[in-house]
Amino acid sequence: MRNQRDDAFDEFATTAWPRLHRIGYLLTGDHHLAEDLAQAALVRTYSSWSRVRAGDAPAYARRVLLNLNVDRLRRKRVVEVGDAALAVVPTAGGSTSAATVEDRDQVVRLLAGLSERERRVVVLRHYCDLSEAAVAAELGIAPGTVKSALSRALAKLRVSITEDTDELRGAL
Repeated sequence: MRNQRDDAFDEFATTAWPRLHRIGYLLTGDHHLAEDLAQAALVRTYSSWSRVRAGDAPAYARRVLLNLNVDRLRRKRVVEVGDAALAVVPTAGGSTSAATVEDRDQVVRLLAGLSERERRVVVLRHYCDLSEAAVAAELGIAPGTVKSALSRALAKLRVSITEDTDELRGAL
């Protein structure tokens, strides 16, 4: 017999799934790993559902997903970004135009060039649209560390984008 707790969690999971999957994909570059991370995050969130306040549930699930990804990296000590990184994650609108696919491929490839910490900071700050203070709280690091990691990451991304642009100009 279902209860209100299960109904509330089902509603939360349905709404949270696309965002958790996308965050997982941006962190790993792999749809299957992203799916595994999102599922595991929801399972752990459900097991703590009675302690999680409704308004904090998205942040709680996101934090669980980030922790699971860190655990995965500690076990493997390798960041895996392969051919799966070239796959497409449909947007909410379902757009899969060639330009959109190309842009997504480039974003995933660029993120793969960052360290794990830099990638987490960039995803939380720019994809999840969290403030620097919120990113610091989410990752358990100082706001200054967020700022420096973000600065280094954005500098690396600028260099990578410039190199890509130069390669394209050379090919034409």
